[in-house]
Amino acid sequence: MPFATNPYDALKGLSKYLRQFRGKTFVVKLGGEVLDEPESRRKVVEQIGVLWTLSIRVVVVHGGGARLDQLCQQLNLPIEKQAGRRVTTPEVLDAAKMVFNGVANTDLLAEMNRVGVPAVGLTGVDAGMIKARKRAPIYMGEDNGKPKLFDYGLVGDIEQIDPTLLTHLLDKDYVPVIAPLSGAPDGSVYNTNADTIASHVAAVLGAEKLFFVLKVPGLLKDVKNPSTLITFATLAKIDEMEARGDLAGGMLPKAAAIRHALNQGVHSVHLVSGVTADALLVECFTNEGAGTMIVKDGE
Repeated sequence: MPFATNPYDALKGLSKYLRQFRGKTFVVKLGGEVLDEPESRRKVVEQIGVLWTLSIRVVVVHGGGARLDQLCQQLNLPIEKQAGRRVTTPEVLDAAKMVFNGVANTDLLAEMNRVGVPAVGLTGVDAGMIKARKRAPIYMGEDNGKPKLFDYGLVGDIEQIDPTLLTHLLDKDYVPVIAPLSGAPDGSVYNTNADTIASHVAAVLGAEKLFFVLKVPGLLKDVKNPSTLITFATLAKIDEMEARGDLAGGMLPKAAAIRHALNQGVHSVHLVSGVTADALLVECFTNEGAGTMIVKDGE
């Protein structure tokens, strides 16, 4: 349901949400497919600006996979993904640095500036904020009686997030905008899935909500049919869909991220459209919402 047409009714309807969310932390993960379209990027950033204006502490995490694919094609670099995660050679990592901490982050910051939001661009390498280790090769079965291992390359699994820098920025009324790179104490830099970063950031900050902003309306029973939107789900439902094979590709790391966030105390996770007008605000400030709300089992 859209907001009430009478502005005073709308304000009265909003008041309970404003009391509930003022001063709380929302983590918003923006998919690269949303950021790549200037119009959808503009609409989403305007909604983030509203949240910030209403004294909600907002942290933004962004991807950039589609742009990275384009650059890899231009540079004749391999594009390989396994279970929704990118295989990262040293050359692909250099390209990821250019896209994530370069074009994608800068364009997003410029859009934030346009709507008057004081945003600060970061990666997990800044101030040692996200410490990671290289992902170990994973077991893929047997090949002629020998273990078959798959190596993701320079992909980092998060070991620790230091919230000091983020808390400092939020306390000063800035909006941190995080690109999906992480670091290690030995100086290594890793490509780390943005969904994973968002869930860990939400957990360590004790966020009220974690949003995944997508091109689709939310979690769908049939990925080819937007009308099959699931408006409410529990972790049990996510587990059931994953076991049936209903979740694939990029939804697999999202499912893991949702599970981590809710198990670590984030109150709710939301999947919303970055294309539909005002979907993020409708999801925040109406009972009906506009996407999918996911909570821990039994809530």
